[in-house]
Amino acid sequence: MSGTDGFTLIMKDGVDPASAPNKPPLPPREHQQRIEDGLLIDRNVEVTLRDGVRILVDLYRPANAPDGPMPVLLGWSPYGKHGMSDSLFPPHSGVEPGWMSRFTAFEAADPAYWCAHGYAVCNADSRGMWLSEGDVRHNGIGEGEDCYDLIEWLGVQPWCNGKVGMTGVSYLAAIQYLVAQLKPPHLAAINPWEGFSDWYREFAYHGGIRETGFLPRGAGNLRFTNQRYEDTDANAQAHPLYDAYWESKEIDLSAIEVPAFVVASWSDHGLHSRGTIEAFRHMSSQQKWMLVHGQKKWAHFYMPQSKDMARQFFDQFLKGEARGVENWPAVQIEVRESAREHPLRAEQEWPLARTVYRPLYLSANGRLEWERGAAQGHVDYDPLHEEGEARFEHRFEADTEITGYMKLKLWVEADGSDDMDLFVAIQKLDAAGQPVGMTFYAFYENGPVALGWLRASHRALDTTRSTPQQPVHSHLVEEKLEPGVAVPVEIEIWPSSTLFRAGETLRVVVKGMDIYRDALPNLPFARHEELRNAGRHIIHTGGDYDSHLLVPVIPEKG
Repeated sequence: MSGTDGFTLIMKDGVDPASAPNKPPLPPREHQQRIEDGLLIDRNVEVTLRDGVRILVDLYRPANAPDGPMPVLLGWSPYGKHGMSDSLFPPHSGVEPGWMSRFTAFEAADPAYWCAHGYAVCNADSRGMWLSEGDVRHNGIGEGEDCYDLIEWLGVQPWCNGKVGMTGVSYLAAIQYLVAQLKPPHLAAINPWEGFSDWYREFAYHGGIRETGFLPRGAGNLRFTNQRYEDTDANAQAHPLYDAYWESKEIDLSAIEVPAFVVASWSDHGLHSRGTIEAFRHMSSQQKWMLVHGQKKWAHFYMPQSKDMARQFFDQFLKGEARGVENWPAVQIEVRESAREHPLRAEQEWPLARTVYRPLYLSANGRLEWERGAAQGHVDYDPLHEEGEARFEHRFEADTEITGYMKLKLWVEADGSDDMDLFVAIQKLDAAGQPVGMTFYAFYENGPVALGWLRASHRALDTTRSTPQQPVHSHLVEEKLEPGVAVPVEIEIWPSSTLFRAGETLRVVVKGMDIYRDALPNLPFARHEELRNAGRHIIHTGGDYDSHLLVPVIPEKG
């Protein structure tokens, strides 16, 4: 496998795959073939990779026409192809009974649906996972090469028409970027459904602050192997700055040329929202479409309308059928008013070309104003106290749509510390001043419009990638704060789309810890618990201090 130059990878001994909690019993390694519910199912088919390692895959084909020729949909995952159910997700996920069959693996395509429409489905246990051979590698170019080898194996099977597509959520989406850049000849179309594309900035270190909730949980899911596994949590802790380890996870999105139907969301801040949209922006594919929704991600993937839309895409690019996909709008976005109200609108590009970027200036009295105040002032708060925060509000006099990238520029000072962790939430209040909840992190409906994070010592920008509306931080070195010195920081706010009606309010919250901390028991949630705060945080406003929120205002079409 490729991809370990310049650093020492932390590997650990695996845990007996048969001992994995919350999984069905691990089936025997031997190949088995049977027919169930109209599906011809081949369990544990061996596929040999370029270095001789053998991985195991499950194949599903329509029992009434197993010899094809037919295209294949591939789901590449470490989560266990044997973990199948028609009720994989808790009630808070929004996935309704009947949306998937009992053959569905976690975050993967439903074989019963796709085989009924003339497709084969392949679910793979990636290298080292469960009963597949080799050491487990967590993404990186080596895993992309493994997936490449499986695609090429599938593409020449006698029952395959030579075309392979990929679909799936999260891990099953991120692997698509990784392999598509390598251009396997039989990969004909991809459908990444919410997957981050920047390991450091979107998964492990938000604004340079280590994520301590989802990352350890996700890394722990990769320990069930008879060999060794890459301990992603330990590696992340060993590499707090952007170095060769993170470079080994980089993806050349511009190298992706295959037709792509990319599905992103405004509702997965802290995990997938930014990376999915960035993947669409930077792909070189001449045939690419993006849908950005504001709903719960698993519910949106499995809902009947979404499956039908994905089938139109794959019918056209894997079967050669005329399904009118070329007439789809290049971009479709849901403009959110609340968690339950999010009408869909067609656009031709992203970001929207008619965007007007306007600064809302922070004032010491807690307001956000279109005009910059002449008088200097400041707001301070205790970053160690759960109630310590700064709030700034703007009440709209007319209906105003905010869609795209926001940036919060602050002049900050730490009284009593040489660093500070800044957590930012953009919130919506109704005309009565009550919070309007948005869908958030797959399960919740009381979330923010958008989030941003920054450790002040990581404030240096990558000048080759940053734009006036979207700062990108280099994270190469730390630059500590000096006592009594205010410094400017630019905080990237992840993309969003919200309509504020006349009389409604946009609120900016700045805090020294996670603003959203109330997770449901046993469910994944983003957290940041290793902080550098002390003393008091001071935000300077007005006069020489141009602290402001840059907002993307969208005029009506025409």
